[in-house]
Amino acid sequence: MSDSKSGDDKTLTVNKKTTLTLKRPEQGTVRQSMSQGRSHQVVVETKKRKFDMPGTKREPVPATSFKPKTPQPQAPVRPRETPKPQQADRSGMVLNQLSADEIEARRRALESSKSRESEERARAAAEAARRAEEEDRRRREREESARRQADEEARLQAEAEARRRAEDEARRRSPDVDSRVSAEEEIEEKRPAVRTAGAAALPPKRIIKPEIVRPARTKGADDKRRGKLTLNSALSSEDGDARARSLSAMRRRQEKFKRAMQQEPREKIVREVTIPETITIQELANRMSERAVDIVKYFMKQGQILKPGDVIDADTAELVASEFGHTAKRVAESDIEEGLFNIPDRPEDLVSRPPVVTIMGHVDHGKTSLLDALRNANVVSGEAGGITQHIGAYQVEKNGHKITFIDTPGHAAFTAMRARGAEATDIAILVVAADDSVMPQTIESINHAKAAGVPIIVAINKIDKPSADAQKVRAQLLQHDVFVESMGGEVLDVEVSATKGTNLDKLLEAILLQAEILDLKSNPDRTAEGVVIEAKLDKGRGPVATVLVQTGSLLPGDIIVAGNEWGRVRALVNDRGKQVPEATPAMPVEVLGLQGTPQAGDRFAAVNSEARAREITEYRQRLARDKAAAKHAGQRGSLEQMMSQLQNTGLKEFPLIIKGDVQGSIEAIVAALDKLGTDEVRARIVHSGAGAITESDVTLAETSGAAIIGFNVRANVQARQAAEQAGIDLRYYNIIYNLVDDVKAAMSGMLSPERRETFIGNAEVLEIFNITKVGKIAGCRVVEGKVERGAGVRLIRENVVVHEGTLKTLKRFKDEVSEVPVGQECGMAFQNYEDMREGDVIECFRVEMVTRSL
Repeated sequence: MSDSKSGDDKTLTVNKKTTLTLKRPEQGTVRQSMSQGRSHQVVVETKKRKFDMPGTKREPVPATSFKPKTPQPQAPVRPRETPKPQQADRSGMVLNQLSADEIEARRRALESSKSRESEERARAAAEAARRAEEEDRRRREREESARRQADEEARLQAEAEARRRAEDEARRRSPDVDSRVSAEEEIEEKRPAVRTAGAAALPPKRIIKPEIVRPARTKGADDKRRGKLTLNSALSSEDGDARARSLSAMRRRQEKFKRAMQQEPREKIVREVTIPETITIQELANRMSERAVDIVKYFMKQGQILKPGDVIDADTAELVASEFGHTAKRVAESDIEEGLFNIPDRPEDLVSRPPVVTIMGHVDHGKTSLLDALRNANVVSGEAGGITQHIGAYQVEKNGHKITFIDTPGHAAFTAMRARGAEATDIAILVVAADDSVMPQTIESINHAKAAGVPIIVAINKIDKPSADAQKVRAQLLQHDVFVESMGGEVLDVEVSATKGTNLDKLLEAILLQAEILDLKSNPDRTAEGVVIEAKLDKGRGPVATVLVQTGSLLPGDIIVAGNEWGRVRALVNDRGKQVPEATPAMPVEVLGLQGTPQAGDRFAAVNSEARAREITEYRQRLARDKAAAKHAGQRGSLEQMMSQLQNTGLKEFPLIIKGDVQGSIEAIVAALDKLGTDEVRARIVHSGAGAITESDVTLAETSGAAIIGFNVRANVQARQAAEQAGIDLRYYNIIYNLVDDVKAAMSGMLSPERRETFIGNAEVLEIFNITKVGKIAGCRVVEGKVERGAGVRLIRENVVVHEGTLKTLKRFKDEVSEVPVGQECGMAFQNYEDMREGDVIECFRVEMVTRSL
């Protein structure tokens, strides 16, 4: 190298006044040759190679490694010898010298490295100590577990030896050994005995498992934390031995193994499969002892994809059972009611019973008054409005013979009550007022009695009145095929007076005579059967049902099923309000103890257990829910049907919640309100039931927007407060006339008013005038009636209505007038219409909206 400096001199120099900085790498370009004679210029990074100066030796950097398990002590670091400066052999060479900052930085880096090494050595030492302690603890646990296992094995061996000695002692004491024990011992001898080295033989049932290290548990903790009783613990002995298989289980296993080896088909077992109305595929397979997979495959062959949990009907299940070679036995859910009613009795068990007599007739003909005279009571005073609105049952005794009377209402709304009374009776007494003769409800009562097939006794009442005409009553009864004895027929007739007590004895004698002819008998020594006459919800006693025992005897404590309800009889109360020890045939009593209020007219029967009572009532309740859902779905239809029906018919509903004292009255009210409905408006009964008005009724009314009607019941304090806050209308009634009339008036208010047109007059168009800024004006002459301003008009051309609207203006000469009489001329203009021609006729009319009523 020359001493002279040139522009490309690259001698290393140190500038003490500047700081260390990073230089950008130098870049260069390289031409890269590619295929087909092409070339590409690439930018590359050039790095300078560092050369050591002659006479210097690079020190190797030792690799640092750490061993956490066995840390090795590190050799002391010798201080680095500062190389002596060598004199340059050549002049012009400048040596690289470190600055003070660089020396200080290197010193700090060396100290931090030493501190990190010392910390890591301490951490490794602590980790090694911890691992040593862990290994020592595990070793102690293994030794303890092995010791406990050895103790347990020794205990089990000792217990087995003691048990064997006890069995040998018992065998020596009893010379006769059971054959079954011998067979078991013979099988046990054939089993390989599991023995441990140097120990006594364990019981052949025990299987030695490899040693498993488990956490230590003391005996007391084991007894305390044994846990719940499981099947394995129940089938295991006290020493923990597993229970051995029975001979039958071993035999079945051997047979199954033989069949699997020889691949023999299993013998087909034909079963009688009981098939209910609906059944799942899995349940059907279990009853047939078949695999559910085979039944699913059968359905797949038929083109149906079903799962084992799918439900199929009885017809399909019967087809599957016959296909698999089994015999199907069809049963229905209604079979649970078999043997509940109409149980035949032996003739020698039958004894005479009192007759059941129903008093029927038109309203206000004296039925209840006649019954009051017979039983010396005053029921009429307790009836609202002087009319009977409940069905009642009473018992009267005449010359040692008892007669049961059933009083039915005579109002037109109580048709169902009269029908029930006719069905539950033996004799029907037709009460006809002598001064009123035959009326519509009298004819209806005759039809009910004929439909029930019971004999009729005609009681012509009110003969003490001056206007009474008994012969007229007999003549009118002939029109309805009722032939009395006095006119050559077979029907008994008695003229009576309830207020004067005339001929009441003759009426009772006629009843006993008719009962003797019928020869009424029943068996009192059997379970009771009968019919529910009436039911109500009493505040203090709960559900109370008035029943008529038709056969058997009803005792307190009997479990009865009445319609959808069941219960255990707590008490029996007769018509006088006294408790009786039993209810014999043809005896009406009030039954306390039912779970709910049954429907009037339901039959009841005593059953032998609560389980069967629950089963029957659950079936009936489910059937009633299905019927209600089907009826509701049929009335509702799809959403499109509802919208189209609303658009076409415009049906409006009047929602009501009806609460009454007894079921019969509620039934009559609902039937009467249903008859009020028309194509435009009808009453919708949201809920009906017996009992007082409660908060739940108010909540339901608030949700459905219904009004609440209470018939002979009242709302409690909470219900009244809730109704006031919600603005619910509460109406109380005790006479059915007023209730029906008020509902009818309210429903009439929902009817749209009727549009009625009134003709006023006609005018003939004579000439058409076209006025600027006004339009066309028709010059007319009134030829009939008159024309009024503001009335409706129609433009008629050749007897065809061309336009219908209103008049814009009505003028006579230049003045606006309110009307133009016949024979005068006027000018008329239509609102938004100007196509008028000569010869047209303008008809003037008035529209009135008339309120309608049901």
